[in-house]
Amino acid sequence: MSETVKRAISGVIYIVLLVGATVYSPLSFEILFGIFMLIASYEFAKLIKLPAFLCILLSLVASSAVFWNRDIFPIKIIAVFAVIILLALTAELFFTKEGNHSFLIKLGIFAGYILASFITILYLPFSESNYEPNIVISIFILIWTNDTFAYIIGKKWGKNKLFERISPKKTIEGFAGGILFCILASIILSLFFNFFSLGIWISSAIFVGIFGTIGDLIESKFKREANVKDSGNIMPGHGGILDRLDSIIFVAPFLYIIFQIL
Repeated sequence: MSETVKRAISGVIYIVLLVGATVYSPLSFEILFGIFMLIASYEFAKLIKLPAFLCILLSLVASSAVFWNRDIFPIKIIAVFAVIILLALTAELFFTKEGNHSFLIKLGIFAGYILASFITILYLPFSESNYEPNIVISIFILIWTNDTFAYIIGKKWGKNKLFERISPKKTIEGFAGGILFCILASIILSLFFNFFSLGIWISSAIFVGIFGTIGDLIESKFKREANVKDSGNIMPGHGGILDRLDSIIFVAPFLYIIFQIL
């Protein structure tokens, strides 16, 4: 079986599983993303050389707490904490070449980048105890639109490198094109889903385009420092769970705060 066929099959399985579990019920959504959190915790622990057992244990405790009692977490505080860590990682991405951190700093990064971000994802489709799966599906549509058109436009017209030190293939033209088509996709989504205003849809698209790209760059930085191509090999042709979810991990806390404010 060729690599292209493997990639296509595993990609279809991933999308069907993600969309199916999210749409089917709140329980299936929580179970799937709880499992994603566990796998991502293991992969990230390996990347930054943290004890895998500790990270998996913390992830298991966090996901179980959400499962048994959704009110246990002060989610707004957790989302703000995640944003602080993500902005710190963004500053490090642009202003330092190497991330040589102590154990406690690495643990703090894990807590904000993985645990807090995934907990925020688990709260995204819930509003006043109502479950709206299309919120999550729509965010993934925006992410996939941004990634797809950034690749297409960058490959065809890209000339100026966006961040060559970390990701040589990304271009400024692709970045701008991805955001443009992401905004167009958000306008189309606003015609079908009225749980957000047009302003929130467009704002979400801009944040997805900017911070989804930064999330991809930061995960690439972690992989470069670990000297690995993929975060894992659970998805043939695609790598690990972190490789597939790096954008929503980074975007979710920002969007949650936007949704709460607007």
